[in-house]
Amino acid sequence: MNDVNDPSFGVDAPVYVISVAAELAGMHPQTLRQYDRLGIVSPGRASGRGRRYSMRDVQTLRQVQRLSQEEGVNLAGIKRILELEHEVEQLQEQVFHLANELEAARRAVSRRGRPAHSEGVPVRGELVRRTRVTIFNTADPDERPERGSGLGNTGDTRESGQSGQ
Repeated sequence: MNDVNDPSFGVDAPVYVISVAAELAGMHPQTLRQYDRLGIVSPGRASGRGRRYSMRDVQTLRQVQRLSQEEGVNLAGIKRILELEHEVEQLQEQVFHLANELEAARRAVSRRGRPAHSEGVPVRGELVRRTRVTIFNTADPDERPERGSGLGNTGDTRESGQSGQ
């Protein structure tokens, strides 16, 4: 027996043939073929290469129709809108996962507590902040040291480690 929670029966399941999808979307099947050729809505394919539309595809077709008829957006504009909406969804998902990772890292750090210092040397596991310092030679051009001394015209860049608080 098939389980209704089976992902193959979800909104992304390619189950509708083109005539049914066209009727559900209120369009002519030829319009769906054109949208497929333009890459606006790309249905799945059956083993015999026949198009199979999902409920998500039908919802997208309805959105395309609304943008075209009610908003007056041309097909190139509609395609770009759909691409940007897809990109926003992906970025929102990425932000969600990164926020979860950040929260987990914060919890791990707070559980660890503050490590004790011994004579200013960072303890294993402590965060260390690196600071880059650039020293420029401000001496008069006639009083500059010879090249090769490390403090020529370009300056000297050094790094120092400071333990984080």
